[in-house]
Amino acid sequence: MNPFPPLDLVARPTVPTDQAAHYLLRKPQTLRGWACKEDGPIRPIRINGRLGWPVAEIRRLLGGGAAQ
Repeated sequence: MNPFPPLDLVARPTVPTDQAAHYLLRKPQTLRGWACKEDGPIRPIRINGRLGWPVAEIRRLLGGGAAQ
């Protein structure tokens, strides 16, 4: 069973690294590398020492456009 809801149903502005990696079909460590090197296709928002990946940017990257 998939622990994450479909991206279309996500209403939060950001998702944690594991969830973002699931949607982007990457390993979480890849996204952490993007955040550290600041060289990935999207950049996370740092929230109290944690990474929050913008859902609108994930949708844009996947070709689904930004949430309205």
